[in-house]
Amino acid sequence: MKKIRLTSAHLIPLSFLAAILIGTVFLALPISSAAGNWTPFTDALFTATTSVCVTGLVVKDTYQYWSHFGQVVILVLIQVGGIGVITAVSTLMMLARKRFSLSERLMLRDAMNLENLNDLLGFLLKVIRGTLVVEMIGALLYMIAFIPGFGMAKGVWVSVFTAISAFCNAGIDVLGPDSLASFHNDPLVLIVTMSLIVMGGLGYVVWQDLDNKITFGRKKGLSPSQIIRRFSEHTKLVLTLTGLLIAVGTVFIFAAEFGNPQTLGGMPIPQKILNSLFESVTLRTAGFATFSQAGLTDVSCLGAYVLMFIGGSPIGTAGGVKTTTIYLAILGINSYVRGKNDAHVYKRSVSEEAMRKATAIIEVSVMTVMLLTFLLVATNPVGIEDGLFEIVSACATVGLTRNLTPTLNTAGKLIVTVGMYLGRIGPISMAFFLTGGKKNESGVHYAEGNFYIG
Repeated sequence: MKKIRLTSAHLIPLSFLAAILIGTVFLALPISSAAGNWTPFTDALFTATTSVCVTGLVVKDTYQYWSHFGQVVILVLIQVGGIGVITAVSTLMMLARKRFSLSERLMLRDAMNLENLNDLLGFLLKVIRGTLVVEMIGALLYMIAFIPGFGMAKGVWVSVFTAISAFCNAGIDVLGPDSLASFHNDPLVLIVTMSLIVMGGLGYVVWQDLDNKITFGRKKGLSPSQIIRRFSEHTKLVLTLTGLLIAVGTVFIFAAEFGNPQTLGGMPIPQKILNSLFESVTLRTAGFATFSQAGLTDVSCLGAYVLMFIGGSPIGTAGGVKTTTIYLAILGINSYVRGKNDAHVYKRSVSEEAMRKATAIIEVSVMTVMLLTFLLVATNPVGIEDGLFEIVSACATVGLTRNLTPTLNTAGKLIVTVGMYLGRIGPISMAFFLTGGKKNESGVHYAEGNFYIG
């Protein structure tokens, strides 16, 4: 019998699937529900998937339906899913002082979407240490607001849960039925949440570059402008695009929802600005909400589709097709329209392969969203606006809903579950999974054909 050899293209999607199935088993047990009942398989699967894929859509209220044990299971799944299953397993191996083989190092490199093996374990250690430190600081800041409101024990638990969920861009909470709606006028809670979301969404490579360049700059006595100039082109691009999208999204939401009584209409100007900023941040993969998304105007929904679809940045906890992917695809279009054979960003050339890959990711993601939206609308009594919002939110691992998720039938839950899974591993990664990540070269070359486009 021929031995089956699994590559990274197989093992990375399978690792997430394994975590989901294990989580499903635990969540289905009576000990995981507050009422002590068995949880239906579909609901347990949905919850495990939304946790591992750090999405945030829920069919059962996290704060009410699940027991403390069930909530701990969900939180563990969020943490594991946020940093990546293989990354989490590699961390345990490192703590156990197990030696990494070359194949295991290559697997970890691919799981973290890195280019080389240089100081891979050192990078992993920094990622884990940084994650824990940021989450701990976030939890401590949350306690200032949550302990007075919930009491000591529950306040600490809610703070820890929310900090991990926010940093991992999961959007799942144990605060109550309305997410952060009751804290829409609390600057501390909203600013801490936004900070955690953005830090998780920037990506670990950006973290490392910022840490290295700022530390080096301080030792050498460089000015802030000199330090910034030393940032890598990737870091500069991610920071620029993140800031631009947040700013544009804030202005857009503020203008579109200014007088809407279902969202910002009843708030004073300072709260309108703060909540517009929060909505702009949370739409790009976080899933927390300070007002019901069902109340958004039609024009805001259109903007939400775009922000959710774009998502955060690569090699982090965010979802979506990623900021750099969108930019490189636009760069490729611009190069073609201008008749150029190359493109540049921050005085660095961009390969044609990178632009082709970016375009392919967007095309496959759009087709996935269209197919799943069609299936959802066909199997559930839901309008196209709410159905599209649900699927984009699932595929971009955002977790916001227009109150549709709890009403889905079994088929709808399974469709959204598939969307969340594909959104976390990436639709194009599933294509690589099916082909084993190998390029099929037949060696046969045909004469070039004439095809008319446009």
